[in-house]
Amino acid sequence: MPPVAQKKTKKLTKHGDVRLDDYYWLNNRENPEVIAYLNQENSYYEALTAHTKNFQSDLFKEMKGRIKEDDSSVPYKSNGYWYKTRFEIGKEYPMYSRCKENLDAEEVTIFDGNEMALGHDYFKIGGIAVSPNNELAAYGVDTVSRRQYTLRIKSLKTGIVYKEEIENTTGGAVWANDNETLFYTKKDPVTLRSDKIYKHVLGTSQDQDVLVFEEKDDTFSTFVYRTKSKKYIIIGSFSTLTSEFQLLSTDEPHGKFKMFSPRERGLEYTIFHYEEAFYILTNKDGATNFKLMKVGEGQTSAENWKEFISHRENVLLEDIDMFKEYYVLSERENGLNRIKIVKWDGTDSYYLPFNSETYTAYVDANPDFDTEILRFGYNSLTTPSSVIDFNMRTKEREIKKEQEVLGGKFDKENYKEERMWAVARDGVKIPMSLVYHKETPLSPDTPLLQYAYGSYGATIDPYFSTVRLSLLDRGFIYVIAHVRGGEYLGRPWYEDGKLLKKKNTFKDFIDCSKFLIEQRITSSQHLYASGGSAGGLLMGAIINMESNLYNGVIAAVPFVDVVTTMLDESIPLTTGEYDEWGNPNELSSYEYMKSYSPYDNVVQQAYPNMLVTTGLHDSQVQYFEPAKWVSKLREMKTNDNLLLLDINMEAGHGGASGRFEALKEVAKEYAFLLDLEDKIQ
Repeated sequence: MPPVAQKKTKKLTKHGDVRLDDYYWLNNRENPEVIAYLNQENSYYEALTAHTKNFQSDLFKEMKGRIKEDDSSVPYKSNGYWYKTRFEIGKEYPMYSRCKENLDAEEVTIFDGNEMALGHDYFKIGGIAVSPNNELAAYGVDTVSRRQYTLRIKSLKTGIVYKEEIENTTGGAVWANDNETLFYTKKDPVTLRSDKIYKHVLGTSQDQDVLVFEEKDDTFSTFVYRTKSKKYIIIGSFSTLTSEFQLLSTDEPHGKFKMFSPRERGLEYTIFHYEEAFYILTNKDGATNFKLMKVGEGQTSAENWKEFISHRENVLLEDIDMFKEYYVLSERENGLNRIKIVKWDGTDSYYLPFNSETYTAYVDANPDFDTEILRFGYNSLTTPSSVIDFNMRTKEREIKKEQEVLGGKFDKENYKEERMWAVARDGVKIPMSLVYHKETPLSPDTPLLQYAYGSYGATIDPYFSTVRLSLLDRGFIYVIAHVRGGEYLGRPWYEDGKLLKKKNTFKDFIDCSKFLIEQRITSSQHLYASGGSAGGLLMGAIINMESNLYNGVIAAVPFVDVVTTMLDESIPLTTGEYDEWGNPNELSSYEYMKSYSPYDNVVQQAYPNMLVTTGLHDSQVQYFEPAKWVSKLREMKTNDNLLLLDINMEAGHGGASGRFEALKEVAKEYAFLLDLEDKIQ
């Protein structure tokens, strides 16, 4: 029998409206009753999936077998050293090393994640920052999975880790040029909002650190970084719709930060430094898809900005990377990535050629300023990832690394990729990227997994996955639906899927599903849906709206109790996301949220087979949201379809920390799908 959570009704009142929450009590991980219930859910999951355990193990071995275990990244050069990340056979965590001046020099390991992870169920190292003199490294460590990093400092000459530890940070730090002063970001201990920038001097304790900046507006968060030109340390503040920056010379760490341009609601901007000027990527003056402006170092406020690259209605300007002789633009047109290279003196400009419609191309890490080599990455739904060094002067390219797919079975010619367009109910065309094995028929009997995210303007580009091959080789079609709420078709695509237009995201996904069925590519008996976090909200919404459209749904760390969460300002992310979801303290936003919030709209009806996952220490979507949701679904659903809740009692939002441990979680999801299709041998 499935677990039955106790009902302890809590009355929640807002705007005169009363909501009764029977499972609110699950919001307390310190309560033994809560832990007991979660353990019951895990036991139920284990019991109902016991027959798939051997298959999960086989899937895991299959997925792991495609991965080169003794792998390493392509080295990159920074400040006279070549840095790389490598993995050793059988080990879960990366090792970080460097060589001085050239790649033939002795390789020195500066961090061994496997040694550092000993004794921890979860381990993550983040934000490694090497001092300008190359002798010290600041780094963050998280052993809980709540993205609260302890900052430490290590001597790269002696290998000694300094005694000083700085707790509750974002993990990153920025060095000043004196090699003894660093700036870092602290988090609010309750909401986990990044709200304070501190200055630390080597050899002093944390309680001596100086508060440099506090972001007092709880709808904003803050961060600190160093410009590629190495001339400035920058403090940034941002909310969903507004940004602001302050700057300080890296030579004057004890000076005062200067305002770049004060925040104006709705004005978004990002700054880049080159020679004696700043370049500003901004939506100023209604530039919905962003434009590039320029201003001198002396008078940087917005009224002094001059247009450098004008706004284009059909091209989203996403980023810019600067080199001594060139600048590189990352753009998106008709959903496709474009990389444009321009010489500063105006004598040459061109786009890198890409021929597919289902690819991802991106500018990679390029920390070296004085170089004519651009490093970029490329992959597609059928093409493994490549890291490419491109000579911007000669236009010659060198493939530095191609992702190896081990196991001896992979041939990209065995797979097909294409882009399709569904017509949504309001007449808007919704793009989808598809991939499948060439021998897989497109028919009503074919299983299809449809995935989407659809929030925060985050674009899910078509990308290659060795793990996904385990579905494709067993006859599944995989589809990414580029629904509104992302920025696949530009910034207006995002604006049309947020706030009081959020339901467009859900309708787009459903209309893509119906299109695939109408085209006889699959059928509702073989159609599956998957999404995580805000994509889990999408899953919750579609099953309330169209419960019979899908045979199975995977909702990973799902954000499903929208109204209650957005009314609780103590929960991480809440106040900073009013411009994404709306502020339910306002009646119109409250009513709209309540009309789609998955938890509030569970009704007595048949629901598809479901696998819901969460982590006890999740800092982004608290574990109790999916726990409450599953409890309510159990109470209300009218059929006997599977409803499983799998809780990782050690991990958080990102799941397991080891590279192979994470595969076990994917194996669980794939086994769930393949079991429903009777494809487990």
